[in-house]
Amino acid sequence: MQIREIEEKDNQTIERIIKRSLESFNLNIPGTAYFDPHLSRLAQYYKEQSNAKYWVAVNEQNEVVGGVGIASFGQQSGICELQKLYIAPEAQGMGLSKELMKVALEFAKEHYTHCYLETLKKLEAANLLYMKLGFQQLETPLDGSEHNATDAWFIKELSLLS
Repeated sequence: MQIREIEEKDNQTIERIIKRSLESFNLNIPGTAYFDPHLSRLAQYYKEQSNAKYWVAVNEQNEVVGGVGIASFGQQSGICELQKLYIAPEAQGMGLSKELMKVALEFAKEHYTHCYLETLKKLEAANLLYMKLGFQQLETPLDGSEHNATDAWFIKELSLLS
């Protein structure tokens, strides 16, 4: 597996991975990334943001099998958001989420003091990974949240990278 920055040619594939993943959990509902207006053009969207990047994981056949992004969180100074961490079913269980998160958090540490993320309690495997990587669960979302369907929120102080 190789992790690299997203390119325009990857947009359709990562959009399909994200949508299929959400559909598999019946989360193709408003208030989730499923209806994100930038989902079909992630490469361009992340290039247009300052201190933001999106990475894809590519298998031996040069096929995109997952991705993750970092971007600033709303108007909160020093806080970024871990965004759109999704892995295709055939690539799950191989530690890819952890590897993608390591790359994203290393980048985030260069530009931010904290990393925030929004998810759902039913995504238990993902939530366990976040806690293993030092994220602390919050009782409520941070002000400025755009995903109103989420019910689990985490934050990590980036100076404490593990």
